[in-house]
Amino acid sequence: MNILDTIIAQKRIEVAERKANRPITVLEKTSGCKRETISFEKFLLDVSRTGIIAEFKRRSPSKGIINATADVVAVTTAYAANGASAISVLTDELFFGGSTADLEAARVNQIPILRKDFIIDEYQLVESRSMGADVILLIASCLSPLEVERLAKTARALGLGVLLELHGEEELGHVNAFTPVVGINNRNLKTFTVDINRSLAMAAQLPPQTIKVAESGIDKVENVRIFKDHGFRGFLIGELFMKAPDPGLAFQQFVNELNKVSV
Repeated sequence: MNILDTIIAQKRIEVAERKANRPITVLEKTSGCKRETISFEKFLLDVSRTGIIAEFKRRSPSKGIINATADVVAVTTAYAANGASAISVLTDELFFGGSTADLEAARVNQIPILRKDFIIDEYQLVESRSMGADVILLIASCLSPLEVERLAKTARALGLGVLLELHGEEELGHVNAFTPVVGINNRNLKTFTVDINRSLAMAAQLPPQTIKVAESGIDKVENVRIFKDHGFRGFLIGELFMKAPDPGLAFQQFVNELNKVSV
């Protein structure tokens, strides 16, 4: 069993427990479910912003602890103030050190918030709305094409945006009418190597109207420029900022450099 299989097995246990402790009927009465969500697609396409989906992540299975002391409000507020198009917040606790509380705290920002987790059940969609998310992540590697379509359709009916994450060409069949935003992960899940050229080749096979997002392994401004030149509108970056002593400042400096390059 690989790490992804292990995570999904644990997630099924967690979801069952959450359903029992806080059923959908309770979630639907929360203020989070009643608020109007912010359009992920609109912000990604807004040329006045950076296109960067700036991530708040404490740790990962592959990297271990990345930043255990960063304050979620301070970091995400800096992200929003310096031109992030969206904020990604990890909510998986066991493997990534995240929490629902992190996302709820980040909700002080008035830009789209992506719930970064392993979504396998419709319950998690309502749960995402309840905690204040505007967007959910669907990972093709742990879902069938039919499951992606069902979850994406339900998410959009709930007012949630969807980011569909692909890792290989064999997953292109997961793209459907309810997944207009597609992320291509530059990191191979099996070897953890980063290959930008493979991602660019995959992107060329997506429907022309797709809003393309580059994920993982973006560690310099030049990477963003390459992806922009190939039609990408979003860039999910987290570790680069989070491993810095001051993630918010690291983001600001990256954006300043990006703006200089863009002139």
